[in-house]
This record gives sequence, C-alpha cells and structure tokens, in this order.
Amino acid sequence: MGNDITAIILAGGQATRMGGEDKGLILLDGRPMLAHVLKQITPQVDHIVINANRNQQRYETFGWPVISDLESNFRGPLAGIASVMQTVASNCFVCIPCDAPLLPSHLVEQLHSAIQDSSANSSVAHSGESIQPVFALFKKSAEPALRRFVQAGESKVRLWHHQNSSVVVDFSDTPEAFLNINTPEQLHMIAQQLTKNRRQ
Repeated sequence: MGNDITAIILAGGQATRMGGEDKGLILLDGRPMLAHVLKQITPQVDHIVINANRNQQRYETFGWPVISDLESNFRGPLAGIASVMQTVASNCFVCIPCDAPLLPSHLVEQLHSAIQDSSANSSVAHSGESIQPVFALFKKSAEPALRRFVQAGESKVRLWHHQNSSVVVDFSDTPEAFLNINTPEQLHMIAQQLTKNRRQ
C-alpha cells in the first residue's frame, strides 16, 4: 500500500464464551478462522502481526510474526495492541479481531484516509448502529499514550476512543462486516453466510 501499515490480528483472548477454545484456530467452513481473516486483510496492508498469548507455535505456521502481550494475565485487546506497537516499527497499525471473517475490502483504506490529514491519533469503525472499538487504526504517535493507558490498568477500548477523540468512520454500508463469533450458534450462522457469498 505504500503507507507502511501493519495489521494487528487480535488472537490473544481467552474466548470464555466459546468454551475456552482458541478462536483463531477454530475451523470455519473447513479452515481455521484466522485463515479467513488473513485472506481479507492481507491485500490491504504492508505487514501483519498476530497477537496471541497461547498456541504461539501453531499461529507461527500461518507465516507471520507472533507477538504475545508484554504483560500477562489476559489484560484485553489494548494490551495486545500496545505490545505490538512497542515492538514493531510501522507508521500505522490497524487492529482487527481474529473472529471477524467478513471484513470489508475497504476497511483499512477508509480508516487510514480519515486520519491522514487529522490531528487525531486513531480512527474507529462505526457499523451504522454503534462504534466497533477493536476495528480501529492507530498512528505510531499514539503508542506512548496507549501504553500509559494500559499501564494505568485501563482495558476498555471504547473508553480509549472516547478519551482520545478517535475519528469515527462510517461503515454503515457493510454492517455485516463486523459480525464476530462468540458462540457456536454464531459460528454456524457465519459459515452459512460464507457459503451464500460464494454462490453470489
């Protein structure tokens, strides 16, 4: 893309609502969920990092660097984002969860365009109904503030966006893109959606 954008795929959670299974590795339509996300995000960015706190060797088989949270105890997605931003040199970082296989093809372009000429350090997607806190883009310059936020014990991504005046970007034309998988029922529903998409 030429803008030196790194995608952070967030696979560091405990997935308690999925029985503790590692969501990025759960099979969806015959392939690990992460494989679907990689297919969607790879053409949109220059680099990819997988943020994972377990099964790191299995994640490494996807061919991208794997970085764990610098602080343990599953502190949430912001801890993963901050850990990658402290470790990787890049101009911008777009974060996406590992359980959202219907990502729009224009996600990164629109998030990046929204803050290119802005003093804001971050942008966040809005589905038309609500903001989607972990579908966001951060300038490298956001890293010190983000690190302080996490070190202060804060973990709510929505609060970060509010306190730091993130630019809200309208994706109401593709609300289904932000469906993520938290239950076996949602896994089945999205598998059906992928089958439908192939037939169109």
